[in-house]
Amino acid sequence: MYKSDMIQRTIQTELVRLAKQFPVITVTGPRQSGKTTLVQMQFPDHAYCNLENPETRKLALSDPNAFFELYPAPVIIDEVQRAPELLSYIQVRADASSKKGQYILTGSHQMALREAVSQSLAGRTALLELLPLSIEELTAAGIELTRDEYIFQGFYPRIYAEQQDVRTLYRNYFQTYVERDVRQILQVKDLSLFEQFIRLLAGRTGQVLNLHSLGNEIGVAGKTLKEWVSVLEASFIVLRLPPYFENFGKRITKSPKLYFTDTGLLCYLLGIEKPEQVMRDPAFGHLFENLVVIEALKTRMNQGLDANLYFFRDNNRQEVDLVYKKGRTLFPVEIKAAMTWSPDFLRGIEYFNRTVPESAKGTVIYSGELQPELKNASVIHFKRTAELFR
Repeated sequence: MYKSDMIQRTIQTELVRLAKQFPVITVTGPRQSGKTTLVQMQFPDHAYCNLENPETRKLALSDPNAFFELYPAPVIIDEVQRAPELLSYIQVRADASSKKGQYILTGSHQMALREAVSQSLAGRTALLELLPLSIEELTAAGIELTRDEYIFQGFYPRIYAEQQDVRTLYRNYFQTYVERDVRQILQVKDLSLFEQFIRLLAGRTGQVLNLHSLGNEIGVAGKTLKEWVSVLEASFIVLRLPPYFENFGKRITKSPKLYFTDTGLLCYLLGIEKPEQVMRDPAFGHLFENLVVIEALKTRMNQGLDANLYFFRDNNRQEVDLVYKKGRTLFPVEIKAAMTWSPDFLRGIEYFNRTVPESAKGTVIYSGELQPELKNASVIHFKRTAELFR
């Protein structure tokens, strides 16, 4: 058994740096991604309160000045989106002091929190997003899994802190957080329709999002589904990966691809009950692609950087799984679940290099150990994904 508070989080370096520059730090991310553990480890001398506690929240909402008497700075305020009214009071207090790192805020709903922060704390807070553990972080902690174990178990810290059945954990996670939080925001009346929609989304991970098709399948208007997806994304359940279409006009797909931010939850939604079933699942290739795309995203987020991640697909159905934009240069990345190397893996990269003037040498990320030296591409094992996006 591993202790999640013993696993070093890569984002910690950026958190320390920003806390020396800003009076307020806001850390967002999915529930149970390790936000509280991170900030309490880094700021052990700060006071702490959790606004999920009804009594604490009631005090914060009814008498903010009394709240700050009880929890004076420096302070960690968990789930601050539950009392966004506090942000105006934090602004006044932060402006009255020259000290940095005085207010450490966490939140698990991006849309509501970002809107409130942008109104009250513009210029006063640094924003960080903490996703669940990465392969890089687990490897540094001496935790090595197989490809299919990574996909099945997922990366929520509690999996590595408690000897808990993975299926039970994700069932409870889905029922406790996804159903409760998202339903509360959307005020969904028919829970079965919403569940059906999320499971259909799971079956389409790694694919171009077609809400019209999904709407026809479950009998819900595309406009409603668009709202549902937006809230799922704001709650860090799914990610929409945008297409890269600058300078291509109408020749390029304009709809995003959809991924889940954790493959363990994705496996639960697909009904996968053990690692041995992962490779046999019809969605296996997309599951592996999901794993690598989110690992790339975590690497960027943990550095406090914009994602700068896209995919490419044109009207000829020529596609590159991932495009990484660095400055003005575009790096094509192909993601292959196979353990055996094939020159066919290079087709998308070669087409992209011929078509896109701004493109550079590409990379193939796959499950095999063979890493041939190639003129137009590098080849790396998926466990080294983070090296590519630093």
